[in-house]
Amino acid sequence: MIQQIVFSLLTLAVFFVAGRQFWHIRNKIFLGKAEPIGGDTGKRWKHVLLVAFGQQKMFSNWIPAFFHLCIYVAFLFTQIELIEILLDGFAGVHRFFAPILGIFYTLIISTIEVLSLLAFVATLVFLVRRNLLQVPRLSKPEMKGWPALDANLILVAEILLITGIFSMNGADVLLQQLDPAHYPDTGRLLISSFTGPALFGALDTQTLVVVERFGWWLHILVVYGFLLYLPFSKHLHILLAFPNTYFASLEPRGAMENMPEVMQEVKVMMGLAPETSGSDTDELPDFGAHDVFALSRLNLLNAYTCTECGRCTAVCPANLTGKKLSPRKVMMDIRDRADEVARTIAASDGKLHPKNYDDGKSLFDYISKEEIHACTTCNACVEACPVLINPLDPILKLRRYEILTQSEGPAEWLPMFNSIENAGSAWAISDPRDQWTTAS
Repeated sequence: MIQQIVFSLLTLAVFFVAGRQFWHIRNKIFLGKAEPIGGDTGKRWKHVLLVAFGQQKMFSNWIPAFFHLCIYVAFLFTQIELIEILLDGFAGVHRFFAPILGIFYTLIISTIEVLSLLAFVATLVFLVRRNLLQVPRLSKPEMKGWPALDANLILVAEILLITGIFSMNGADVLLQQLDPAHYPDTGRLLISSFTGPALFGALDTQTLVVVERFGWWLHILVVYGFLLYLPFSKHLHILLAFPNTYFASLEPRGAMENMPEVMQEVKVMMGLAPETSGSDTDELPDFGAHDVFALSRLNLLNAYTCTECGRCTAVCPANLTGKKLSPRKVMMDIRDRADEVARTIAASDGKLHPKNYDDGKSLFDYISKEEIHACTTCNACVEACPVLINPLDPILKLRRYEILTQSEGPAEWLPMFNSIENAGSAWAISDPRDQWTTAS
């Protein structure tokens, strides 16, 4: 009874604290501007099923994709055992589903064990890749410090989770023979039926009970720790990948968002729209974005969904030629800035909010202009992302703000801008652009 009370209170506390943390993530995403989400709903759900749930884009690189799939599928199936642990903890019973499901229970738990073993191997592979092999895309400058520690912490937690599963199942197999009244028959489990006697066969009943309870509590405590840690980790993508793929743009990859004010001016120049009336006191609009408030909520959702896998940076031609631009770093910087803004607003006791926020800083304090100038807008990063994140969109918005609002930009770009404005052509040619249509 004491264990039941402790478990119930602990579970309710963890869910309450985790719920508040996830709500804070939602508020950070809502710092951005709302934007209409339209398009084919069926296509959006297709993205969710194929890209988020089905891991479709992961398999452009087969080796890490296979090991990631092992961990991913093990994670999904382990939720079945987690549900049983929750029921057991609240109800004070043991192996709630075993008497109900019979042979199907044996099949389910055996499947979980096989997947857990594969996940264990995959976890070791990922630890080696990150810490010994130093895979280039996982060793970029932005991955030093906390990002590297974050990844390793989750991998270690995965090993602890698997240790809990096999300790619990291995001891339980033996206890079923010693105390069948309290330990329901699970059938012959595919792995624990062998590892249990091999590892714990010499232990007495009381020690086996301790080992079984150790595995049970280790499993649930690691899950609870992961749940509390998730809002601060790149592994938030486990949850956000699904809404991110659903809300991802359905436009062709090369399509860029038009700015209504600029489109109006272009139409006026071409005689396609009447000139709008305005006064000298009218304020000029801000073009693009310089802080998280001017980005869209989808941009911020992208940032919090980023897995920091580095596939975008690995294919970026600017990064490959030694330039500072790293699309992954751009998304990480946006997330860090949103975190900073949210902390400052929360600490202001209601004095600050998105409409009056000004701490003298902006995204340009995180992302240098040298980085955004290096982007070739080739969309390689967009194509590479396994969860449909678009790093190019915020880069374009930052560049538009610099050029159109601040009237700045690289000196070598200015002749092109002047030529487009004066001659309607990127090249300083005085002839009309459509002259070739009338040439004999």
